[in-house]
Amino acid sequence: MKIIDKIALVLIIIGAINWGLIGFFEFNLVDSIFGEMSIISRIIYALVGISGLWGIRLLFVDND
Repeated sequence: MKIIDKIALVLIIIGAINWGLIGFFEFNLVDSIFGEMSIISRIIYALVGISGLWGIRLLFVDND
């Protein structure tokens, strides 16, 4: 697995945990740490979104 794939996977996991917290407890971890829609939280959301798109590619890669 390439390093970019690992980074994308970590960001996808972070995003999934954050969405789980929002869904179960109405608690947004990213906003609570970095501020609601601050520039840093917007960057994190953008990176998680890009990682999600990159993760689609991982579905079709043959990992021998």
